[in-house]
Amino acid sequence: MHPTAFRIQTLTGQDLGLMRAMLAMFGEAFVDPAAYTSAQPDDRYLETLLNEGPFIAIAATSQDRVVGGLVAYTLRKFEQARTEVYIYDLAVDAAHRRQGIATALIEELRVIARDIGAYVLYVQADLGDDAAIALYTKLGVREDVLHFDIQPAPGDGASRTTPRRPLATR
Repeated sequence: MHPTAFRIQTLTGQDLGLMRAMLAMFGEAFVDPAAYTSAQPDDRYLETLLNEGPFIAIAATSQDRVVGGLVAYTLRKFEQARTEVYIYDLAVDAAHRRQGIATALIEELRVIARDIGAYVLYVQADLGDDAAIALYTKLGVREDVLHFDIQPAPGDGASRTTPRRPLATR
């Protein structure tokens, strides 16, 4: 396989086409196209998301095609005045793997993290995803932790006795 030239680009609200192409690529790479393409948000939602600070999307393109993508969230901490960056999704199109694209995406995120004053980036990898584990081991320090999914409470929240504080908006 010959290495493909690629370009790394941090997406903004002006890049809706690239964002949608990246969503499709995630669906293919994760073998779950319905999750990434069947109920995509409207343009206004994506534009707002891409223009807000807590969300970061980075695409790798080759010949005007998205071949890799990374999305991350910034988390402002409460115990100290500092920020963490969580890599939520990272994928590279199967035909373009092993060419340094994932590493380049993470390196771009590292620059962004530095520029916003983040003190750490973190990511989870599933057991058995040896390629991801090898990549993250090369770039960082491994911590073995457990992950739990907890469902929201059932109902509409109307029975809540403590008044709900509105979420802060920017």
